[in-house]
Amino acid sequence: MEKFLLNIKPRDYQLEILEKCKEKNSLVILPTGVGKTLIALMLVIDRMQKFPTEKILFLAPTRPLAEQHLDYFKKHLPELFASIELFTGKVNASERKKIWQRADIIFSTPQCIANDLKKHLYNLSDVSLLIEDEAHRCVKNYSYTFVAKKFLEQSLNPRILGLTASPGTDKSQISQICKNLSIEAVEIRTRESEDVKKYLQELDFNVIKIEFPAKFEDIRRLLNSIFQKKVNELKERKLLFKPANKVTLLETQSRIMKALTSGNKSGNFFAGIVACSQAIKIQHALELLETQTLSSLNNYLQEIFKQARENKSKSVKALVTIHEFNKANILLQELLAEKKEHPKLLQLVDLIESKIKTNPNNKTIVFSQYRDSVSKISEELNKIKGINSRVFIGQAKKKTNQGLSQKDQKEVISKFSTGEFNVLCATSIGEEGLDIPEVNSVIFYEPVPSAIRKIQRAGRTARLMPGELIMLVTKNTRDEAYYYAANAKEKKMHKAIKEIKDDFNNGKINLSPESKQETLF
Repeated sequence: MEKFLLNIKPRDYQLEILEKCKEKNSLVILPTGVGKTLIALMLVIDRMQKFPTEKILFLAPTRPLAEQHLDYFKKHLPELFASIELFTGKVNASERKKIWQRADIIFSTPQCIANDLKKHLYNLSDVSLLIEDEAHRCVKNYSYTFVAKKFLEQSLNPRILGLTASPGTDKSQISQICKNLSIEAVEIRTRESEDVKKYLQELDFNVIKIEFPAKFEDIRRLLNSIFQKKVNELKERKLLFKPANKVTLLETQSRIMKALTSGNKSGNFFAGIVACSQAIKIQHALELLETQTLSSLNNYLQEIFKQARENKSKSVKALVTIHEFNKANILLQELLAEKKEHPKLLQLVDLIESKIKTNPNNKTIVFSQYRDSVSKISEELNKIKGINSRVFIGQAKKKTNQGLSQKDQKEVISKFSTGEFNVLCATSIGEEGLDIPEVNSVIFYEPVPSAIRKIQRAGRTARLMPGELIMLVTKNTRDEAYYYAANAKEKKMHKAIKEIKDDFNNGKINLSPESKQETLF
């Protein structure tokens, strides 16, 4: 096995996990940066030795991630070991068919393979191993699930490997991943596992709690007043029955729209859709005020005024006539005129400035939820002597939105790796998979209520050198709620994984291809 590996030596836990993956379809859960891809590479070598005339299919959710895995294989496998190809929808169908016929190891996205299978461009009968990276997506990503199903139906010698840093928090969700991939064994390690932690560096975790300013509270009170009125209206109209939050309001909006489009032109529904839309907009404004930057809140409110002037919708036209809304905007403009900003941004600037003074070679990733915040953060950090900051965001979702193409994203990561700049300000695009280099510190500008996203963000430091994880939390805001929610979900996730692993080990679950078992519990 190791004679085929170039410039890399597997660790004991990777070899131990590999032995399990050889025997059974496995879900491997490992923290970011501790070697999931090497386990996949070694399993590829094993399968190609056992079935030398068959192919390997390695799926990743995005093209840049698929390219990254391909580059890793080329770096660590002898050149003549196998024909390695990248397979995407940008290549026309006839050419993809030719590539499929000649390639030994194929890297692609699930969407591309699923589309080809539906068109019968080729089949998976001669594929001996299917690897699905970021396997937590196997619940919602139907292409992932579809390809796995076809693989199990068509392959003569099927073996599946699922890879993830965090599979989810509910036992039912993790069970569904296992069912979709016909998983027979779960292998998990954390930073605290005895056989892993000796390879990792010390990680300091600090939560910095920040006061919510009194002048911000004045704006919050006004916006909350509007929000409560709209929520009460929805309840009085018998349209909202659960506590009002982002999820329930979006569900309510969707339900009302469905009724209207199906022909129910009730006046109650028309009034309800306006109130619901306004509640959603005000709640978003409250989130920006509490957790982001005043600049991002201002951008959002001015966009609402602009939409009202352009008669975009009844809800925005009515919203801008509300006294409390206009008063909140006036107070915001006064704070901006005084050059005030969210205290988290000021704290962040102090932190980064202190770190670069202590260590001129310090590298930091700052994560924030919204693009406007990322841009403002980067702008402020670039005012610090010795700091060169860049933004790292996804592709534009609309023609009017600026974003980074996949080519631009690769260029930013490359320049960060080589030290052309020392602070990367990223949205969620920086959380998953992409090979962002080791950094000294990771800063959460705000907590995220997702265990998966928290784990992925945290995995960007303390792998090869000591690291620090810092979380900025504004007191008495949804920051605190999200912080505690993510912690609770992470504990729940580890409990669920342990239970499922125990069930596999005790024979309570059998999803081997021979069993044809349809349900987990």
